[in-house]
Amino acid sequence: MKISKLLVLITIGLLFISCNNPKDITEDNVSRIIRTISADEMMGRHAFSKEIEKTVQFIENEFSEIGLQPLPGSNGYRQNFVVYSISPAEVSIRINETNLNNDDQYFGLLNTEELDWNTENADIVYISSEDNFRNLFREFSSDSSSSLIVVAEEHSKWFHRYRSFFSRFNRTMNLDDKPSDIFVLFDSSVESLNMSWQNNVETIDLHNIAGMVEGHRTDEIVLFSAHYDHIGVISSTNQDSIANGANDNASGVSGVVELARYFESRPKPKRTLYFVAFAGEEVGGYGARHFSEQINPDEIVAMINMEMIGKPAIEGPNTAWITGFNRSNLGEIFQEYTEGDFEFYPDPYPQQNLFYRSDNATLARLGVPAHSISTTPIDVDQDYHKVSDEFKTLNISHTTNTIRAIANASKVIISGKETPTRISLESEDN
Repeated sequence: MKISKLLVLITIGLLFISCNNPKDITEDNVSRIIRTISADEMMGRHAFSKEIEKTVQFIENEFSEIGLQPLPGSNGYRQNFVVYSISPAEVSIRINETNLNNDDQYFGLLNTEELDWNTENADIVYISSEDNFRNLFREFSSDSSSSLIVVAEEHSKWFHRYRSFFSRFNRTMNLDDKPSDIFVLFDSSVESLNMSWQNNVETIDLHNIAGMVEGHRTDEIVLFSAHYDHIGVISSTNQDSIANGANDNASGVSGVVELARYFESRPKPKRTLYFVAFAGEEVGGYGARHFSEQINPDEIVAMINMEMIGKPAIEGPNTAWITGFNRSNLGEIFQEYTEGDFEFYPDPYPQQNLFYRSDNATLARLGVPAHSISTTPIDVDQDYHKVSDEFKTLNISHTTNTIRAIANASKVIISGKETPTRISLESEDN
C-alpha cells in the first residue's frame, strides 16, 4: 500500500514537472499559429483591411481555449478603439485676391473636419527664401499653434516633396486633439486671406487582443506583446502580391500565444501577466498607443515585446537580441537567468534606431522597462516587407527555442525575485 501511494506521488510529481516545462511550448503549436496567421486568405493582415478580422478572431479563440481572463474592466479580449482617416474634400483658398486653384500650391496637416480662416483669425507665419525649410517645417508642425505657413518659391522642391506625402490623408486617434497647419506656396506676404477647408473623415475600427493570468500582486504586471498586423497587398512580384508577414510578425504572435498557454498552466504567479496582440503597428503604432492610455504605466514592471523571431540571428540559432539594452537592466537579468544553450545580447544594429520602431517605444516613453526581442538579421534579410516573407522561410525550431528561452528568463521577474530598473525619461534621447 505504501509503495502504491509512493508511485502515485511520484507520478503526480512527474506530471507537475512536465506541465511546467517550457518544452511544452511545442513546434507543432508554433507552426500552426504562424501558418494560420500568415496564410494567403489573411491577405497580408493590413490593419485597415476587412480580412484583419479573421486574425482577430483567431487570436481571441486561442486566448479563450487557453483560459485567459479578460483585462480588468473588459467583457472580452478586445480592446476596441478608432482611428480617423482625414482627407481633403473641398478647399477654397484666396490670398491677396488670388485664388489658389491648383492643389499643388497647398497641403494641410489637419486633425479636424473643417477650418474657416480669414485675415483676422489666422495665425500667419513665413518660411522665407533664407530659411531652412525642413527645420521650420518640424518647428511649425510640432508647436501648439494652428497656423497658415507661407512658403517662398525658392523652397518649391522641398515643398512638393512634402506635399506628395502629406496631401493624401492624415490619421489621428482623436479629432481636434492637435493644432492644424496649412502650408501654401506663395511668394509674397499675405495682406488678405479667405480660406474654407472641408475634410472627409473616415472612422476605422481597430482592436487590440488582450488577456491575462492574474497573480497574487494585481498592481505589478509583466506584459508580453507582439503586433499582429502587417502591410497587406503590395506590388506584385512573380505574380504574388500578398505580403504574408510570417516573420513580421506572425512569429511574434506565436510567442505571445504560447507564453500565455505555458504560464496559464502553471501555479498562480506572484505578479500578474498580460498577453497583448497589438493592432496597427505598421501604420503608426496605434494599438500600443491606445493600450498605454488604458493602464497605469507605474504598474507595468516589464514589457517583453516580440518582433520577428522566426529566423536565426547572424550569431546563429538559439540567440536573440534586445533593443535598448542599456536603458534598463532587463537584458542583464535575461542574460543571468537564461538556462541552457541560449544567449541574449544587445541589439547589433544601433544605427537603425530599432528601440523606437516597435510597440515597446510607446511604453518606454512612460518609463516602463519596455524592450523588443528579435532574432532576424535585418541587415541582410531578403524578405522584410516583401511578398517572400512566408512560412517556408522560417526556422521553427529556432522560433520555438526562442519562446522557451523567454519563458525561462522571465520567471525571476514574474516571481518577484528580480525587478528591472525603470527607464529614465530624462535620458530618452541620450
